[in-house]
Formats: sequence, C-alpha cells, structure tokens
Amino acid sequence: MRKTQITIDVELDENHIPENITWNAQDGGIEKEETKATMISVWDEKNMEALRIDLWTKEMPVDQMKMFIHQVLVSMGNTYQRATGEEDVAHWLEQMAEEFAVKSAIKM
Repeated sequence: MRKTQITIDVELDENHIPENITWNAQDGGIEKEETKATMISVWDEKNMEALRIDLWTKEMPVDQMKMFIHQVLVSMGNTYQRATGEEDVAHWLEQMAEEFAVKSAIKM
C-alpha cells in the first residue's frame, strides 16, 4: 500500500487567531503554498457525522470569503453528483449556490 500526505501549517497570534496558513501536498508538487482560508471535512462513521475544521486568517477579505464559500457550494454539488449519480439533487445544490452568489452580492 502506498501512502501520501497533505499537511496544513497554521501560525497563530497571541490570541490563537490564524495569521498565516500554508499547505503541502507531496503528490501535487505543492510545498508551503500560502492560503488565506481552508475548510476540511471528514466523515466519522462511528458517530455518523461530519467533522469540520474551518480556518481563515485575519487578512482574508470578506469579498474573497464570499467567493470561497460560493465555490465550495458549487463543488459540493459536483461531488454529490459524482458520488450518488443524482443529477436532480446536484442541480438543486448548484441553484442554491447561485442564489447564495446573488444574495451575497458576488453575482448580479
């Protein structure tokens, strides 16, 4: 069995607020790539629940956070469609993402 790693390094200020976030992905050729935000979700099969880590730096602009959330919502629809084959629900998620884009004023 082959293993690989994806790591996220977070530098915190004195109040434990992220100041810098970098990530590494061995197989993707990514090393110490800076980012302003990350969302990680894992499935806990034992408790049948999603566990999350959402981090963003103090420097993450609100307008970029809105775009980030929009793109995560779009990708969730794509992932759902690939995982389940349920195009109708995936389309609904895509519509919801577009409604979010309008309501958050990132799209007209």
